[in-house]
Amino acid sequence: MSKARHIRRFSAKVAAGLAVIAVLGFVEQSGQSAQVREVRVNLDAPGDMHFIDAEALKQQVIQGAGTLIGTPMNQVDETAIEQRLRDIPCVATADVYHTMDGILHVNATQREPIVRVINADGSGFYIDRDGWTMPLDPDYAAHVLVVTGQLDEPFAHCAPVNVALGNDSLAQHTHSRAIHALARTLARDALWNALFVQAVVDADGNITLIPNVGMMRIRIGDGQHLNERLAKLKLFYEQGIPQADWRRYSTVDLRFDDQVVCTKRDR
Repeated sequence: MSKARHIRRFSAKVAAGLAVIAVLGFVEQSGQSAQVREVRVNLDAPGDMHFIDAEALKQQVIQGAGTLIGTPMNQVDETAIEQRLRDIPCVATADVYHTMDGILHVNATQREPIVRVINADGSGFYIDRDGWTMPLDPDYAAHVLVVTGQLDEPFAHCAPVNVALGNDSLAQHTHSRAIHALARTLARDALWNALFVQAVVDADGNITLIPNVGMMRIRIGDGQHLNERLAKLKLFYEQGIPQADWRRYSTVDLRFDDQVVCTKRDR
């Protein structure tokens, strides 16, 4: 190949590369100068949980950003919109981005509460699957485990806190971490999830499970060794007594090693 031909081919490749760069730059510039013509929201909500819907999130985006429709894309603070949506207690994640056709996309996920905590004074809150607290909703109640008793948990009127983390000093001195661990354990097992709808915590932090059949109370202690104690209970249900005899007992105590202590109901 002649030197002149080699130079021509090299020059052609360089020109093609510069053309691609120019086109990409034009596309980027065009995309940034495009105006917002639509806000499109995709909300991932678990099961039948309805704390917020896509339309409500859309209104949060539009109203919170002022005059959003018609605003050039390069003037939209997408990071600020994401943070504002994440500040909504029932929103777990939010991702905001735009496309060159003028659409501002919002992808969000809703938190999934697994337990409702009701304090002795009547105040309450939810804890989601990941350990984040959520305020109660005046218009919607999730069908989850309800925990009552001698509780004074301080999360009913404060910003969301993750009670499952070990670095939160407030959560370390409450019962909410044990309550969350209990709720997660029960939710993972189809039998326990169907059987237990309520738990009661006494002044010492001991937990009693209340099944929706059988009328007995299941004492499990302070939440330690939970898996082992529930395994004993399952064995007791399977081999200890027929289902028809559940009503004979007022309490089943699982707090003792290698024992299931039952108290018969007074007739």
